[in-house]
Amino acid sequence: MSTQTFEFQVEARQLLQLMIHSVYSNKDVFLRELVSNASDALDKLRLEKLRDDALDVEVSDLHIELDIDSEARTLTVRDNGIGMSYEEVGQLIGTIANSGTAEFLRELRESKDAAGEEGLIGQFGVGFYSGFMVADEVTLVTRRAGESQGTRWTSRGEGTYTLTAVEDAPQGTSVTLHLKPADPENQLHDYASPWKIREIVKRYSDFITWPIRMATEAPADGEEPAPETLNSMKALWARPRDQVSDDEYHELYKHIGHDWRDPLETIRLQAEGTFEYQALLFLPEHAPHDLFTRDFRRGVQLYVKRVFIMDDCEALLPPYLRFVKGVVDAADLTLNVSREILQQDRHIEMMRRRLTKKVLSTVKDLMGEESDRYATFWREFGTVLKEGLVTDAENREALLAVSSFASTHHESEPTTLKQYLERMKDGQEDIYYLTGESRQAIENSPHMEAFRDRGIEVLLLTDAVDEVWVDAVGEYEGKKLRSVAKGEFDLDAKSEDEGAEDEREKRNEAYAGLLEWMGKRLEDDIKEVRLSSRLTVSPACVVSDAHELTPALENMYRAMGQEVPRAKRILELNPGHALVQGLNEAYTEHGDGTELAETAELLYGLAVLAEGGQPKEPARFVKLMAERLEKAL
Repeated sequence: MSTQTFEFQVEARQLLQLMIHSVYSNKDVFLRELVSNASDALDKLRLEKLRDDALDVEVSDLHIELDIDSEARTLTVRDNGIGMSYEEVGQLIGTIANSGTAEFLRELRESKDAAGEEGLIGQFGVGFYSGFMVADEVTLVTRRAGESQGTRWTSRGEGTYTLTAVEDAPQGTSVTLHLKPADPENQLHDYASPWKIREIVKRYSDFITWPIRMATEAPADGEEPAPETLNSMKALWARPRDQVSDDEYHELYKHIGHDWRDPLETIRLQAEGTFEYQALLFLPEHAPHDLFTRDFRRGVQLYVKRVFIMDDCEALLPPYLRFVKGVVDAADLTLNVSREILQQDRHIEMMRRRLTKKVLSTVKDLMGEESDRYATFWREFGTVLKEGLVTDAENREALLAVSSFASTHHESEPTTLKQYLERMKDGQEDIYYLTGESRQAIENSPHMEAFRDRGIEVLLLTDAVDEVWVDAVGEYEGKKLRSVAKGEFDLDAKSEDEGAEDEREKRNEAYAGLLEWMGKRLEDDIKEVRLSSRLTVSPACVVSDAHELTPALENMYRAMGQEVPRAKRILELNPGHALVQGLNEAYTEHGDGTELAETAELLYGLAVLAEGGQPKEPARFVKLMAERLEKAL
């Protein structure tokens, strides 16, 4: 048969070299591309047969075949699918060869819309050319189903390619790669090695619908070897729930989650309509040790038409759900030309929103129906989930609904904000909370004394993120979230009679001199000294203004490299404590003095220590304390 030789355009030749050497970051994906093309050809043949019963083709054993010739160093990818006509080979393989740089780049720019996507992604020509990354020469032989004449296309990926009409081509398409020598330094593996081919198929094409077969070594008795099927074809997310056992789900989770334990919960999702995708997600039972590290890898894998595209796909779930493992398989997506990078579009955003809501609704179901399993989930992942209260305003209400917190209501059982509201005392207008390093430290804080005495419930927040989300959320069901360590409190103000009000005014007058003097003596460290209504046992405490950052939050920002000015705080004194009463009497009788000033300094240091802080000059504080103890003996 006659052979026609065509020249690549100069710019197209340069673009082809760019694709071979730059577009794909991993040379292994050439086989993914060729197998995907073969799978598409099998799908098209099946559909064509359904449309046209008169089409004389065999569809009982549709498959993909891989053939390795180690001596000749060739790898052939063969399918018995739809095939191509002579004209189609010129058009499809010519996606690059016949378009020229300007046309190709125009299609790249337009690939964000549907028309551009159809012109590039999934078209035979683009993925086909990835074969030149690993081959010196590529030969394609194809025959369209229902036609008698086949076509051979051959090129070395340099200046020319040839087209030949052939008579004896089998139905379908075979692509033979004349492999380059292995070059490990350039990530060019030995693709004539059966184990390497198995590895690539398992990674990228394990869930392809059609069997991928490879001939095995001939047995000693000389019989024809039985082909080995390399892929499992077990895309569990595509099968009805009643056809998949829990053990199968758990096996898949362990494989993709690199975990030896069973998952806590399995989540299935199937979206139909104009944009179709399926998801199979898992909630782990235990948090990985590196969950809060910068290099933590997320666990959701992305597939398109059962073809593996990427691990840890960050676009599919928000960062606060980074612990979720699983698989998302879309019917189609806007990928870049190498199918390694997602283009941000409405489909990606649509999937992200739907998957996020599905995970949160599953956690809510656990909360209501499986309290023990919910408790396990919240213990392991509550801290990271609360990050969403800061970053995801759209789902904030859903996140608050599945969040629970330790509180003074119960020693061990956490509470929800809804339950807190149901227990609020008559006349209580705010939801009270206090942050700290541990429950014990918070319960022993001086700020808690008046609330404990009056039986007012306080949320005990011990995670670092708690310092941030309470400010971001602000309120719940119309009730403000208010720190008991910020602002001024007077829990008895509404119930006091006129006599109590007069008594308080007299007390303020009696301490006015001491408060003014201490404010001046400690002005480098504090902005104000005032009497406290929140203290019942401790002599003093330090508080922040209602709208200022707490010291813990200041330190957090500095740790992240954000310098913030250090705010002066307020020292509150307990007028019912003997130490404060004695200090006031001493100042009233003797006025300013060195020992009295040192006592005021010690009192401030004790207040800082009581909330878990550290005096500005620890050595001086210890020295003054030692001197006072010595005089007391």
